Amino acid sequence: MGFYDIFNGDADGLCGLQQLRLADPRDARLVTGTKRDTSLLATIDPVAGDTITVLDISVGANEPGLERALSAGASITWFDHHHGGALPADPNFHGYVDFAPGICTSLIVDRHLGGRYRAWAIVGAFGDNLTRSAEAAAASLHLDAAAIAVLRSLGKCLNYNAYGERVEDLMFHPAALRRRMQPYADPLRFAAEDDSFPRLEQMRTQDLALALAIAPILEIPTATAIVLPDMPWSRRVGGTLANHLALAGPDGLHAVLVPAVGGFTVSLRASHRHASGAHAIAREFGGGGRAAAAGINAMPGAEIPRLLRLLREMR
Repeated sequence: MGFYDIFNGDADGLCGLQQLRLADPRDARLVTGTKRDTSLLATIDPVAGDTITVLDISVGANEPGLERALSAGASITWFDHHHGGALPADPNFHGYVDFAPGICTSLIVDRHLGGRYRAWAIVGAFGDNLTRSAEAAAASLHLDAAAIAVLRSLGKCLNYNAYGERVEDLMFHPAALRRRMQPYADPLRFAAEDDSFPRLEQMRTQDLALALAIAPILEIPTATAIVLPDMPWSRRVGGTLANHLALAGPDGLHAVLVPAVGGFTVSLRASHRHASGAHAIAREFGGGGRAAAAGINAMPGAEIPRLLRLLREMR
């Protein structure tokens, strides 16, 4: 019998797991990767009696591995907010899945735990670009503006760290960040005491400045598209740029394309004022996600004109 903690390597996955393990400490094998590494159940070989906890990856991206784990007799608890895949009707599957707008995995875990470690849920929500939800949760803790600013920056930095074509592209392996975070019930103490936060904050600021200097290939009132150069900083900052545009840019959809093996990865974000449409475009190219935030893992360069046409047609 063994324990597995399987989680997306971004802020939402990290902060969801942080809350769970503060409430229920467990010596588990950590299974994670970059933000786009979502088929993580395929990497383990569970046996009867194993206990598997999954956070912030969709059932749809893991159906073969999920079926294999349940058939082997493992028990699975799943927290997620991504569309895709039917939840299995199996007594060993325990699903906490919510597709509502304004929700993320960290907030689902927060609800499950009755708000015991809400400050970490706020970090996860800020990292997932759910500013209104994060601020509402922060108000319940009566945090001052300075504390909220730190939690916002920490969430964005943890999320920034997850972007890369391989884990070698990241500043910190998400499992290493998880271990750094583990002793801290208070994310403000983590931000003040662990040097990963200032290091990520500095690099994120530098990378975002480089990205904002790139001229868009599409810039209309309802959509923006930017192609970043084939550089390591581009792979790190693609999602951060997309989130920045969704918050600070015009209404509509924003697409950030980054060169990758097989063509381009594409981060799609809808304006936080009109959070819809990102998942519909992503599915046209084999991607997925939510109405407000979605992605395409490998889009051939020849498909760029079709992507731009779809962006122009969105209303």
